[in-house]
Amino acid sequence: MSDTHGPIDFVLLEFTGGHDLASTAAALMDLIGRGIVSLYDLVGIRKEDDGTFTIVELDALGGDLVVLAGARSGLLGDDDLQAAADTMLPGTTGVLLVYENTWAIPFVSAALDAGGSLVATMRIPALDVMAA
Repeated sequence: MSDTHGPIDFVLLEFTGGHDLASTAAALMDLIGRGIVSLYDLVGIRKEDDGTFTIVELDALGGDLVVLAGARSGLLGDDDLQAAADTMLPGTTGVLLVYENTWAIPFVSAALDAGGSLVATMRIPALDVMAA
């Protein structure tokens, strides 16, 4: 199936203070470079103390993220950005990523070709796994 896609996920990371995101950017670039994920969107969000939010240019978050500037697929709308900001704590900066799990495309294609259909899916957050 040539138009098969892998699952698409979003992750909202929240940062306080002036953390260096160089290693985070390098890890993401590695995943993209190895074809494990395809990045659809990467948006920086700053939530002010009064609850309002603004979109933050990626170079303001760390020089290494700027290479991913312009990663906007059109999947995220203003309502999505508002929902992400609503989740964040005041005074923090977030990075919202939307990505396709391209590693799963051959598996999804094989399952569909075999007549399989998805009946349920769930993501267990990494922090929950580490806590357990």
